Amino acid sequence: QVHLVESGGGLVQAGGSLRLSCGVSGIIFSIDTMAWYRQAPGKQRELVAYIISDDSPNYSDSPNYSNSVKGRFTISRDNAKNTWNPQMNSLKPEDTAVYYCKANVKIDFYRVSEYWGQGTQVTVSS
Repeated sequence: QVHLVESGGGLVQAGGSLRLSCGVSGIIFSIDTMAWYRQAPGKQRELVAYIISDDSPNYSDSPNYSNSVKGRFTISRDNAKNTWNPQMNSLKPEDTAVYYCKANVKIDFYRVSEYWGQGTQVTVSS
């Protein structure tokens, strides 16, 4: 059973920074794609950033960012967790949301399944 868990959320003032992390447990072969979403209160879930791998544990493709976070958020690889996670700088109150990681995980040689984490709360005060 593959399990994704987000961590790193919290309360920060506007202009502050947070680093989120997505941990993956269970037996996997590789992560084909990694994405981060967020959902603000009363809003639909939106894509924040994603990366498409070269179908190996080594992710070589460039991350993609939504316009709302481009230049402020940076996705980087955590080799220990085998995931790509955001460093979020210059946070704005508009960034307040629950942040979710999503991974398309290769669980054997022939199958890829999608998994979501439970989310971590990010609150940015003005």
